[in-house]
Amino acid sequence: MNKDRAVAITLFLLRVMAGLLFMQAGGTKILDWFGGIPAQFGGHPRFMSQIWIGGMLELLGGALVMVGLFTRPVAFILAGEMAVAYFQFHFPQGFWPAKSHGEAAVLFCFIFLFFAAHGAGAWSLDALWRRRGRATPS
Repeated sequence: MNKDRAVAITLFLLRVMAGLLFMQAGGTKILDWFGGIPAQFGGHPRFMSQIWIGGMLELLGGALVMVGLFTRPVAFILAGEMAVAYFQFHFPQGFWPAKSHGEAAVLFCFIFLFFAAHGAGAWSLDALWRRRGRATPS
């Protein structure tokens, strides 16, 4: 296997898994997947509340990242969501993510910043859309 193919495969796997895991976080909040949010932690979020908006960003944004569609702008928005989540919910519990249980928020933030800067890669709907646009006669 050549280096370019290995890079394409690993980028694809990172994007799909990050999108899938993020989509599951949103599905838990919005669609009550995996039992939803327990009542002691607020239960199902109210429509248009901050948790509901975050859940929709996670569900829809995660799906878009997973398939690689509109990846750069979506990933940039999701990175911002994770920065807000970290500083609003985790940072007050302690500076270090391991102490405040903010590891996932920090990691997702930087993964999404990577995709915002780099794009979805060759194996994505963004790339397919670009290839088809070039193949169309003008």
